Amino acid sequence: MRSSDRRRFKLSQSLVAPTQSIEEVVGKIVNGFQFLDDWTARYEYLIDLGRAMPPFPDDQRIEENRLYGCQAQVWLLSQYHEGRLYFQATSDSAIVSGLLALLLRVYSGRTPQEIIDHPPEFIREIELEQHLSLYRANGLAQMMKKIRLIAEQTLIEEEHGAL
Repeated sequence: MRSSDRRRFKLSQSLVAPTQSIEEVVGKIVNGFQFLDDWTARYEYLIDLGRAMPPFPDDQRIEENRLYGCQAQVWLLSQYHEGRLYFQATSDSAIVSGLLALLLRVYSGRTPQEIIDHPPEFIREIELEQHLSLYRANGLAQMMKKIRLIAEQTLIEEEHGAL
């Protein structure tokens, strides 16, 4: 999505920069998952995270916002504001919505460079990939790839004065 496309709409969430570093947010996520006894509880936690995400605008559930590579339907919006990228996403799958919530908790409101500099190592730390189906693991990889691509494109546009 080009930066001009990102400016056509406003995310339904407030555009407030995070007060914690990525490392602090990741630490809380890892601790939260380690606190839960088993994977049933962890899946329930993921589902709860997905349910708590802000509503996604129905008029943005369009082809150009859709992510492919996931078995579930996934839509992702981004908005560049005051040097930071903000994301909003949704899925028709409760678990995938939870995965999106984790990624957005870490990456939304960050500078493009912060996103690029912090690959999602926390996914391995919480042993999430090994407890997902092949389709969901692939979908998670595609979601992160898209977030990183948006950050890279935005960084290039920043450097060329296109924003």
